[in-house]
Amino acid sequence: MAKPAWELIDLRVLCAVARRGSFSAAAVDLGISVAYVTKRVAHLEKALGSPLFLRTTRKVSITAQGETVYTWACKVLEAAEALDQEVAQSRNTLAGSLKVSTSHRLGSLHIAPILARLRQQHPGLQVWLEMVDRRVDLIAENFDLDIRVGEVQEPHLVAHKIASSARVLCASPAYLAARGVPHTLQGLAGHECLMFRDRDQPFSVLRLEGLQGPESLQLSGTLGSNQSDAIHHWARQGLGIALLSRWDVAQSLREGALAPVLPQYRQPADIYAVTPVRSHLSTKLQVCLNYVREQLTAGEFALDL
Repeated sequence: MAKPAWELIDLRVLCAVARRGSFSAAAVDLGISVAYVTKRVAHLEKALGSPLFLRTTRKVSITAQGETVYTWACKVLEAAEALDQEVAQSRNTLAGSLKVSTSHRLGSLHIAPILARLRQQHPGLQVWLEMVDRRVDLIAENFDLDIRVGEVQEPHLVAHKIASSARVLCASPAYLAARGVPHTLQGLAGHECLMFRDRDQPFSVLRLEGLQGPESLQLSGTLGSNQSDAIHHWARQGLGIALLSRWDVAQSLREGALAPVLPQYRQPADIYAVTPVRSHLSTKLQVCLNYVREQLTAGEFALDL
């Protein structure tokens, strides 16, 4: 049988460029060079005898022919993935790629070692973990799974609850001894508050649930970050009061490096695994979801809930 004029890698590159609208962004997603992306696109255009993208110095736009090829490329790649899965299932294992996103602290302390163990159990699985403190676009950025803290608001995504948790207020004993312990939510306004933005949340508005229901407070602070480990470190140094996930500060609270502040208040922060609608019936994803849920709740790298 004659070899096809194009290869699967050409289709993967085409889809990445189409989704990202950029050769360089596609190269980063695929873990290859921009030069190789350019080469594969040129090879596919030559094989099909049609331009697939319009290139300018500012942007890359897909052509009408490119849209048609992109639609079929997605079908071909899904079929290839299904073939891998069908063969893998007969061997009681997983195969194919798994692209996961999560936040830095959750990723480095928990998700990374859990995925490493999953990969050891399934050698045919190719795992890419991206740790970013922002809300990713699963479909546009081609993620299979996003493990996040907080509610899922996108209606086109499927949310799988992993565990119940909350954020709590805490500060070092040294800070509280020097500045005093606030006894009301309004009392926080007179304190140095370490401002944490979890992905798409505003820096300065604090929303908590107390005995009387939801309450909010406008805060100010001179230190802020979108990285929870920076906030955690600053809190332990005695630089202010922080609002952090209970699982994140559990050890510091046990050790006495941090003390609870206004323990009657909490901010719901359940952990979810989020998938695109098109992926929610995937056997591979179901196995991965079950494994992550099991490991985060009861395994060696479980969250301290």
